[in-house]
Amino acid sequence: MSLLINKQKDADASAIGRRRFLNSAAALGITSVGLAACQENTQGASVAGSAPAPVAPASSGKSPHINPGQLDTHYGLWSSGHTGDARIIGIPSGRELLRIPCFVPDALIGWGQTNESKAVMGTRADGSLRYTVGDTHHIHASYKDGIYDGKYAWINDKINARLARFRLDYMVCDKITKIPNIQGFHGIFSDKRDPVDPAINYTTRVFCGQEFHVPMPNKGADLEDPTKYHCLFTCVDAESMDVRWQARIDGNCDLVATSFDGKLAASNQYNIENGVHYPDMMSAERDACLFFNIARIEQAIKDGKFTTIGDSKVPVVDCTVEGNKDPATALSVRVTVPKNPHGVNATPDGKYFICSGKLSPTATVIELQKVLDWFDGKLDDPDMAIVAEPEIGLGPLHTTFDGRGNAYTTLFLDSQVVKWNIDKAIQKHAGDKEINPIVHKLDVMYQPGHINATNAETTAADGIWMAVGNKFSKDRFLPVGPMHPENDQLVDISGEQMVLVHDNAVRPEPHDFIIFNRDWLNTKQVYEMDEHPQAVKDPKDAGVTRDGRKVTVRMASFAPAYTPAEFKVKVGDEVTLILTNIDKVEDLTHGIAIPEYNIQFVVNPQETKSVTFKVDQPGVFWYYCTNFCHALHLEMRGRMIVEA
Repeated sequence: MSLLINKQKDADASAIGRRRFLNSAAALGITSVGLAACQENTQGASVAGSAPAPVAPASSGKSPHINPGQLDTHYGLWSSGHTGDARIIGIPSGRELLRIPCFVPDALIGWGQTNESKAVMGTRADGSLRYTVGDTHHIHASYKDGIYDGKYAWINDKINARLARFRLDYMVCDKITKIPNIQGFHGIFSDKRDPVDPAINYTTRVFCGQEFHVPMPNKGADLEDPTKYHCLFTCVDAESMDVRWQARIDGNCDLVATSFDGKLAASNQYNIENGVHYPDMMSAERDACLFFNIARIEQAIKDGKFTTIGDSKVPVVDCTVEGNKDPATALSVRVTVPKNPHGVNATPDGKYFICSGKLSPTATVIELQKVLDWFDGKLDDPDMAIVAEPEIGLGPLHTTFDGRGNAYTTLFLDSQVVKWNIDKAIQKHAGDKEINPIVHKLDVMYQPGHINATNAETTAADGIWMAVGNKFSKDRFLPVGPMHPENDQLVDISGEQMVLVHDNAVRPEPHDFIIFNRDWLNTKQVYEMDEHPQAVKDPKDAGVTRDGRKVTVRMASFAPAYTPAEFKVKVGDEVTLILTNIDKVEDLTHGIAIPEYNIQFVVNPQETKSVTFKVDQPGVFWYYCTNFCHALHLEMRGRMIVEA
């Protein structure tokens, strides 16, 4: 099989060898499925046997440098992978501004230690955390009028089937939902407007895809029979975070997308064979993009046409292929796409979803109106909704957009990003074979996965910056031992050709991200004290109360002192410490730590948090402020005196 080997023009021999090794190793595992070589070409794009693609020097693009005193133009919300949290990145600088913990304890702010965070994360009967690991993959935000409204963002935990929500005003996780009946929770996407009520032009639902098919219920006699396995597509209420409904499907879900009119949600599917071993997952010629008619699903539930699974009370509708052959009553429909698609993305004009073949050198453009036409009985074959399948390169994965009619797709095997024109691809598919949709190819380092451009998941894509998440970095950074960082690269897409302008080392293994205008987000710099019912609003309200062996310590902090400055308890007491930061000055964060009792958390201005712990040893224990807050910060301390 011929491999497409693209070499950076000025790369040295070792770098060329590295790229050849990476591409060859990746291709070895898929030769049995007959990966074709890409034939499209244009100036700046490489094909087998031709000159390598030119790479513009970084100096020819816009500078990502942000001078002292200046602010980034865009926010980036990034998933963080196995650290189980989210990152806030400034674009174009690439500076990490904040980490928002959700699924995994975080010692910096005391997440998973305070009573408030434990209530969000979920605990066992003994008060310990139900889960302490997570695997975040995809993050998406709430919409109004087709753009982000700055209210919420959601992120998934693939390991433990949890969905977390962030309040974007405080940049904190406020709710986590455990989704029943599923494993391998991968793709998510918020709806962009209500599918039933046209007057509701904002996000009301979040859709969640299950990747690992399992018995339903996952217990009993059918554990080893894969013919009894299924997956579920889940709808979660955006406000309550309750699970609204689930749809039983054949095959698994990869990623999720939603239409701008709210009518359709979709998931690309690999392994439509329902295989449990690798060879069983590769027998079908094509896989699929599965579309859900949301209004019909919710009407079916109102009509009582649903079942439940095991002890779960969540309504489950039938979205299997066998149960949805009649367009007049179908709740879902498959459009076939090349083998092992990896990603589905909606174009900013709302007309198309684009899937990439991964094991085919093609992207598939699906016209959403034609999918709706099939549901209305106006289209005989759902595959007639496919309006283009351009050959773009080896190992296409994810796609983003510039708002000027161009798509940008990562090519995992080629270690490139390809820019291609959607209208030209459609024209070529319609019969004009002289048209070449490929505009430009850019080498990236190495093996790119997720990709997103500024505002690209909205109707206001601005085509300024694009970030590419590369799974390997190799020689791009100082060596730090066997565990290499990954490489988020920033690309200037304001011109006709892409220009690589910045490398940014990141801790493995992040996945998806979104980037949007900074003025779409208005954060609060100081908490509203009334949001916590136990806030200590005045130092005179601080003090210690006892109810048997339960002791409540109400404490206020204001630089550079705590009130009370000391308190007494006894061995065997259960202590609940409630701390309010009374300071109102922006950025004046306090912390509190108690030695030997595994307590450390922070409170931002006007914020309240609490911890509950058992006193198990006598002595004097100095509690102290852990966040530098004042010239007398080191003197900000107090005594917990524990009597035997």
